[in-house]
Amino acid sequence: MSAAFGKCFDPAGARYGVPTYPWRYAPDGLATRQQLRACGLRPGGQPIAAQVMRASRRSGAARVAYLYRLDLAKPVRPMTSRKWGALALEMLVRRTCPGCGLDAGYVIPTSLGMCVTCAFPDHSEPLRSP
Repeated sequence: MSAAFGKCFDPAGARYGVPTYPWRYAPDGLATRQQLRACGLRPGGQPIAAQVMRASRRSGAARVAYLYRLDLAKPVRPMTSRKWGALALEMLVRRTCPGCGLDAGYVIPTSLGMCVTCAFPDHSEPLRSP
């Protein structure tokens, strides 16, 4: 057993206070938030059941992902019409150029702060990457 593997293996939870498993060695029936979301589920207020840990090769610090029980997970709440409307307004604001006030058709880059046409008025044709 490698040192990194042994450091991350604590199924009783004596060292970290919660059962800890190495990356990709978690038992069945547990999932991360992203895995729950991919299944259409959410933690639903349940406490953390365990964690997976991976030692970083660069900094030596461990990366941790919390695990939740699948049997206690609840379905994701559906989007309401008001939420869809608020999301559409948010996206409209992100696409609207503060310089010319027009909908650019894409999300305005934060590095420019305005649409490409306003940021580079000297260029008559759009910028293309080589």
